Amino acid sequence: MEDIKLTTGSCFEGYDIVEYLGFVNGESALSSNIFKDLSQNFTEWSTQESSEVTDMLQSASSNAVDKLLQAAKNKGANAIIGMKLNHTGLSNGTIGTVASGTAVVIQQKDVIHRNITATANVSNYYNIVMPRPTQIIMFGKDNVVNIAPVFYNYARETVKTIRCDIAFTNYYDEKLLLQGMDFVFGKNNELRLEAEFVECKLPMKDIPMIKDVKMYIRKFVTDKGVFAPDTDPVDIVLSKKGLENLRARCGEDLVERYKSDGVTWLCACGQINAANDSSCPICGRREENLKLEVGFDYEEMCNQMKGLPNVSAMKDVLIKYIKDGSIDNKYRMELLEVMESGLQYEKTRGDMTETVLEKVMMVFENDGV
Repeated sequence: MEDIKLTTGSCFEGYDIVEYLGFVNGESALSSNIFKDLSQNFTEWSTQESSEVTDMLQSASSNAVDKLLQAAKNKGANAIIGMKLNHTGLSNGTIGTVASGTAVVIQQKDVIHRNITATANVSNYYNIVMPRPTQIIMFGKDNVVNIAPVFYNYARETVKTIRCDIAFTNYYDEKLLLQGMDFVFGKNNELRLEAEFVECKLPMKDIPMIKDVKMYIRKFVTDKGVFAPDTDPVDIVLSKKGLENLRARCGEDLVERYKSDGVTWLCACGQINAANDSSCPICGRREENLKLEVGFDYEEMCNQMKGLPNVSAMKDVLIKYIKDGSIDNKYRMELLEVMESGLQYEKTRGDMTETVLEKVMMVFENDGV
């Protein structure tokens, strides 16, 4: 009868009741003759006699349960809920044992696995030739979270393992620091290295709420030995959206927009190079290609607009960038319309600078500049 499940409760964890088949019972009785063979005075019973009575009652209970299970099986049930076991004394001295319950058909519930996968950009970087963490892939399943960072291996060395501290920040500005996380790699000697997944203590519920990730490399091992960075990482100053757009256009290792002052030029990987350097010594990108690929630094323009007293002053900043040819023709008309609309609303609604600034940023971010 092992295929019939029993419970004194009303359900089985992990199962659904799909059919109720009705009340069932099983009975077993102990004859009064059994007790006549024992002492008439209960106070004089020996330990052996008490044990014999207990064994007989247990045997009667077992028989009653077996008959209960058989009755349920005859109805087509695979389980019994609300099972009860009662002993009743009858008038002729016989003791009856009754097992009862409700016969049901149960079905195991489908196991629902909750999965969450997300990728977050690392918001700091090391401005030296070493494995650079750029992203973290997070995978949660049934409240267990595994993470796998992506590194850029500019030197294309055989990187055996990297030890990091990882700082997560959620939208509540709550922080979680994972220390001493060791990562290894299934593939090597490649520019882009994706680490194998490692289980961590990041709560699964936090994955959709992660707004910032920073990584601090403590040690890394190559064929040449064990190394530890002798410098601290630099925070990325681009906005989250600006960084996403830049990486989508030009490469997921990028951290800055190309800039030049005639004396030096800033590579999109973050390296400052002399004006006579045609290519970056860290990532190998050529300056002439970056000028075309990276695009207009709209965040710098927006930073100049922040804090200005009115939309008219913001428009002056825009006109300056239009006159020096920084802004592509396809954006000029839309940006001027934003400014003119802001100027009109400012006359009746007051300060419109924050609204206009937001719309200016949206012109570029929605287009993935």
